[in-house]
Amino acid sequence: MAIKIAQVSIENIDDTEGLESVMTALKNITGVTEIELEPENGVAFIRYDDTQTTIHAFVAAISMVDYVTQPFPIDGPQNPRYHD
Repeated sequence: MAIKIAQVSIENIDDTEGLESVMTALKNITGVTEIELEPENGVAFIRYDDTQTTIHAFVAAISMVDYVTQPFPIDGPQNPRYHD
Protein backbone atom coordinates (compact mmCIF):
# COMPACT_ATOMS: atom_id res chain seq x y z
CA MET A 1 0.00 0.00 0.00
CA ALA A 2 1.36 3.39 -1.01
CA ILE A 3 -0.45 6.53 0.05
CA LYS A 4 -0.20 9.29 -2.53
CA ILE A 5 -1.58 12.79 -2.86
CA ALA A 6 -3.22 14.04 -6.05
CA GLN A 7 -4.20 17.60 -6.92
CA VAL A 8 -7.21 18.23 -9.14
CA SER A 9 -8.69 21.47 -10.41
CA ILE A 10 -12.02 22.56 -8.97
CA GLU A 11 -11.84 26.12 -10.26
CA ASN A 12 -15.26 26.01 -11.95
CA ILE A 13 -17.07 25.20 -8.70
CA ASP A 14 -18.39 28.39 -7.18
CA ASP A 15 -21.09 27.35 -4.73
CA THR A 16 -21.51 25.25 -1.58
CA GLU A 17 -23.78 22.74 -3.30
CA GLY A 18 -21.18 22.10 -5.98
CA LEU A 19 -18.41 21.61 -3.42
CA GLU A 20 -20.58 19.17 -1.46
CA SER A 21 -21.35 17.22 -4.65
CA VAL A 22 -17.64 16.92 -5.44
CA MET A 23 -16.81 15.87 -1.87
CA THR A 24 -19.50 13.17 -1.97
CA ALA A 25 -18.31 11.88 -5.34
CA LEU A 26 -14.69 11.69 -4.18
CA LYS A 27 -15.49 10.15 -0.78
CA ASN A 28 -17.36 7.32 -2.53
CA ILE A 29 -14.20 6.16 -4.31
CA THR A 30 -12.61 3.13 -2.68
CA GLY A 31 -9.08 4.00 -1.60
CA VAL A 32 -9.64 7.71 -0.91
CA THR A 33 -8.51 8.40 2.65
CA GLU A 34 -8.70 12.19 2.89
CA ILE A 35 -9.82 15.19 0.84
CA GLU A 36 -8.81 18.81 1.37
CA LEU A 37 -10.67 21.42 -0.65
CA GLU A 38 -9.14 24.83 -1.30
CA PRO A 39 -11.90 26.61 -3.23
CA GLU A 40 -10.11 29.96 -2.95
CA ASN A 41 -7.20 28.41 -4.91
CA GLY A 42 -9.40 26.28 -7.18
CA VAL A 43 -7.87 22.95 -6.16
CA ALA A 44 -8.56 19.82 -4.17
CA PHE A 45 -5.90 17.60 -2.64
CA ILE A 46 -6.83 13.94 -2.42
CA ARG A 47 -4.90 11.45 -0.30
CA TYR A 48 -5.40 7.93 -1.63
CA ASP A 49 -4.11 4.38 -1.68
CA ASP A 50 -2.67 3.88 -5.16
CA THR A 51 -3.27 0.12 -5.01
CA GLN A 52 -7.02 0.78 -4.82
CA THR A 53 -7.64 3.74 -7.14
CA THR A 54 -6.05 6.16 -9.60
CA ILE A 55 -6.22 9.83 -10.53
CA HIS A 56 -8.45 8.84 -13.46
CA ALA A 57 -11.17 7.81 -10.99
CA PHE A 58 -11.10 11.30 -9.46
CA VAL A 59 -11.43 13.00 -12.83
CA ALA A 60 -14.32 10.70 -13.75
CA ALA A 61 -16.09 11.25 -10.41
CA ILE A 62 -15.82 15.03 -10.61
CA SER A 63 -16.91 15.00 -14.26
CA MET A 64 -19.99 12.99 -13.26
CA VAL A 65 -21.13 15.94 -11.13
CA ASP A 66 -20.72 18.24 -14.15
CA TYR A 67 -17.47 20.04 -13.38
CA VAL A 68 -14.42 20.34 -15.63
CA THR A 69 -11.31 19.03 -13.89
CA GLN A 70 -8.68 19.34 -16.58
CA PRO A 71 -7.07 22.34 -18.24
CA PHE A 72 -8.34 23.38 -21.63
CA PRO A 73 -6.99 25.72 -24.32
CA ILE A 74 -7.65 29.40 -23.72
CA ASP A 75 -9.00 29.76 -27.24
CA GLY A 76 -10.99 26.51 -27.13
CA PRO A 77 -14.80 26.47 -27.13
CA GLN A 78 -14.70 24.72 -23.72
CA ASN A 79 -13.37 27.95 -22.21
CA PRO A 80 -16.25 29.77 -20.48
CA ARG A 81 -14.82 33.09 -21.74
CA TYR A 82 -14.34 31.87 -25.31
CA HIS A 83 -16.77 34.44 -26.71
CA ASP A 84 -15.45 37.44 -24.69
